[in-house]
Amino acid sequence: MRRCLKPKEALFRNSKNQRPSSHSQIQRNTINQHISNDNNTHILDNLTRFHVARNQVEHARHVFEKIPKPSVVLWNMMIRAYAWNDPFLQSIHLYHRMLQLGVTPTNFTFPFVLKACSALQAIQVGRQIHGHALTLGLQTDVYVSTALLDMYAKCGDLFEAQTMFDIMTHRDLVAWNAIIAGFSLHVLHNQTIHLVVQMQQAGITPNSSTVVSVLPTCHHLSYARKIFDTVNQKNEICWSAMIGGYVICDSMRDALALYDDMLTDLNKGKNLHCYMIKSGISSDTTVGNSLISMYAKCGIIDDSLGFLDEMITKDIVSYSAIISGCVQNGYAEKAILIFRQMQLSGTDPDSATMIGFTANTSICNAIIDMYAKCGKIHISRQVFDRMKKRDIVSWNTMIIGYAIHGLYIEAFSLFHELQESGLKLDDVTLVAVLSACSHSGLVVEGKYWFNTMSQDLNILPRMAHYICMVDLLARAGNLEEAYSFIQNMPFQPDVRVWNALLAACRTHKNIEMGEQVSKKIQMLGPEGTGNFVLMSNIYSSVGRWDDAAQIRSIQRHQGYKKSPGCSWIEISGAIHGFIGGDRSHPQSVSINNKLQELLVQMKKLGYHADSGFVLHDVEEEEKEQILLYHIKFMTLITKREITVRDASRFHHFENEICNCQDYW
Repeated sequence: MRRCLKPKEALFRNSKNQRPSSHSQIQRNTINQHISNDNNTHILDNLTRFHVARNQVEHARHVFEKIPKPSVVLWNMMIRAYAWNDPFLQSIHLYHRMLQLGVTPTNFTFPFVLKACSALQAIQVGRQIHGHALTLGLQTDVYVSTALLDMYAKCGDLFEAQTMFDIMTHRDLVAWNAIIAGFSLHVLHNQTIHLVVQMQQAGITPNSSTVVSVLPTCHHLSYARKIFDTVNQKNEICWSAMIGGYVICDSMRDALALYDDMLTDLNKGKNLHCYMIKSGISSDTTVGNSLISMYAKCGIIDDSLGFLDEMITKDIVSYSAIISGCVQNGYAEKAILIFRQMQLSGTDPDSATMIGFTANTSICNAIIDMYAKCGKIHISRQVFDRMKKRDIVSWNTMIIGYAIHGLYIEAFSLFHELQESGLKLDDVTLVAVLSACSHSGLVVEGKYWFNTMSQDLNILPRMAHYICMVDLLARAGNLEEAYSFIQNMPFQPDVRVWNALLAACRTHKNIEMGEQVSKKIQMLGPEGTGNFVLMSNIYSSVGRWDDAAQIRSIQRHQGYKKSPGCSWIEISGAIHGFIGGDRSHPQSVSINNKLQELLVQMKKLGYHADSGFVLHDVEEEEKEQILLYHIKFMTLITKREITVRDASRFHHFENEICNCQDYW
């Protein structure tokens, strides 16, 4: 009875009686039964084909490996499966293994393995395979020669590609499209068009693939349209490529006209939404992007948003297209909302996205400021460089951005460009320049520009400029000069001015001046807990714990409550907050375990916690626990760049070095 079962019945007979834990287990049991019991190569052959047909390549490979002597057809099938589905390298490995086992390739083997070479840009391997084809006398086969031509073209060897094309005795439509696509891929547009003309002269009618190959340039868009019009059977890829070409070249009237033709041709007047769902185009990102861009640029924003929402896969092009359309049609707020949506989706903006905003100066200024304050100063500069029109706010925002990142060379370089641009400097410009000097310790330059602003630029210094100057002098250790500078101010200094000096007193451990400044702040009325914390820390840094405790007592008595230290990090659009001493984060255990691992490695490198910066009256061991995660050592251990922000600026750590050169 068993011998009478058909292959498929025998294959699945036992799976009905047993219930293994998974589909993979069913497959393994079935394969092993047939190997051990029947040794039925025919069934394994069919099972391999079954999995390949369903793109289940690894399942197919598992079965394939059980076949004692697979046929060349089955070898070809497995090589093709990897060439189409990745990993491409496996396709090449199978080809070499096939040769080692003495299996002779056929004219179908070479197109598949050469496709894998093209995907990997493995031109040297491709040349070896070319040699094998020559040995077997298959180079003149139309399939093999076309595959060789395509491989050389995609790998950049257009001379060899042209040579292969020239020696072909029979050139079909596929061969012509391959050579045309190769020259177009490498932006050789004149040669591309010349080949299309030759193709037509040879009596070969272009098809959709020809149109798609010609379209990457606007210089020959009219010629591409002529080719498009000669295509009898236009598929959705052909239509979308031609429409997309018009959109890219800003020929929106032509794009809309062609779109109307598409609806007439394909759906007899049905709307695009129904057409996309019915034809499955909605799942094609390229098609969706072309349509989004077309409608957005024409101001039909609601339809663009509808397409964006319905797209299964969205990429940076999708968001950039609709953002650009919104800005160009005056929908600035909507553009910002979509920009934020893009960020939350985990999609990082590129230069094309930034270009979308370049027409609106105010939006660009806001984005420059946002990215600078989020630690991504390089994106701020990309936006700045691509702006069509910059006002003084643009320059000021970018200079301040460089200042808070400690990039004083870039800040002053941009400031000199601003001076050469002819725009009139304003008081904010000087705040930016003085801030850059302050964060970089450029005392001489800071003094020069502070004096120049009133003497040469007719800009009266205001409180913000004096705060910058006090901060500049005090950070550099010139505490007496900073104190004298405050005393000579033309108006009453506020708490912020004195706080700048008090912070430097803590850094330079000047207790006496710190006490004087603290009294000044108390007379003016503190703005918060900052001055109490600074003064307490000054006492703690020199071991005067009783005085530090008294300051904290006064703070509590006056009703000022210090908030616990808090930090945030954003990962894939989600913000994670951490509060000092709090372990409520769901991954707190694993985070602390990792930090303990880093601490061990840090100590091996000679790290010792600087207890002088732990400003509480606790034991040395406890102090180390508070300060044990020193960022510099972490960059050395993890080989990563780490960016952190303190109360006033960003610090970029790499290879145990901070860009502030420890000038906090």
